[in-house]
Amino acid sequence: MSATGGHVQELAEPLEETFSFRLRVPATSANLGPGYDCMGMALQLYDVIDVVASPCQDPAQPRISVTVEGEGASTLPRDVSHLVVSLVGQILARKGYRLPDLQVSARNQIPHSRGLGSSAAAVASAVVVADALLPVGLSEEEKLQIGARVEGHPDNYVPALRGGVALSWQEGELFRTTPLIPHERLRPVLAVPDFEQSTAEARGVLPETVPHAVAAANSARTGLLVHALTTAPELLLAATEDRLHQEQRRAAFAPSMALVDSLRAAGHAAMISGAGPSVLVLADGESSAREAQAHIDAHEGIASDTWRPAILPISRTGATVEGYPR
Repeated sequence: MSATGGHVQELAEPLEETFSFRLRVPATSANLGPGYDCMGMALQLYDVIDVVASPCQDPAQPRISVTVEGEGASTLPRDVSHLVVSLVGQILARKGYRLPDLQVSARNQIPHSRGLGSSAAAVASAVVVADALLPVGLSEEEKLQIGARVEGHPDNYVPALRGGVALSWQEGELFRTTPLIPHERLRPVLAVPDFEQSTAEARGVLPETVPHAVAAANSARTGLLVHALTTAPELLLAATEDRLHQEQRRAAFAPSMALVDSLRAAGHAAMISGAGPSVLVLADGESSAREAQAHIDAHEGIASDTWRPAILPISRTGATVEGYPR
């Protein structure tokens, strides 16, 4: 049952017959240094979800089957509490439809709790799955607003949904976004550690206020970052210097900051990816990307941390349905 306009109405069945489709959604890296909570890019590292949806046999109890391989296989729920399934149900209910019977099979490559947008990928997946199930799909504006509200900020969500590089902001209750066209020489290099970092923990150590001089300096670097990403990649080292969040969280991911320091001292535009602890390098060309990868491979680290480096192109597509039959 759902309440609409003060009246209770029966939820309708969204499907007339069984159909299936495959969804692919990319990892994302947010902030890109100084672009805190407003900038992000999609990377060619994907979760793939197969969905089989059927008319619900029992409206009071939809049959839900979830299987997970790869990242999160030992921790993610296998029932309606799975984030993708739960959010699909909420979106359908808002539109007046009940959740159909679902079989969801996920093959996850996006590492969890590593600052690579795994939760944003799940939210984008849910929005696109709901769009596929609805008799009349969601508008592009609805897709943007629904997912951004769930995430709380659009930096990871927008590139997960739409791909590429995005600059996003909030106007009142609405989220806005515009794509940035990355320079052809831009090459992301990702270093994923063997340890995790809680986003809530990383956010919890940030101060509630910052000095005016810090905010002004960070604003200048964010403006420069847009220019470097799109027009002048030779300026990326200066453009990715953050004053707002990385130093304040140094103790929370000391091994990651040690790698960032080492890379930047060698001339590479390195930064924490999202809330960490992964490290992202924005390299100017293939040669620079290979040098950054070799630097990560040779990094001795502190304690026993180890890193998996990879040169990952920007994903031009976001959450995409493949093999959709209708």
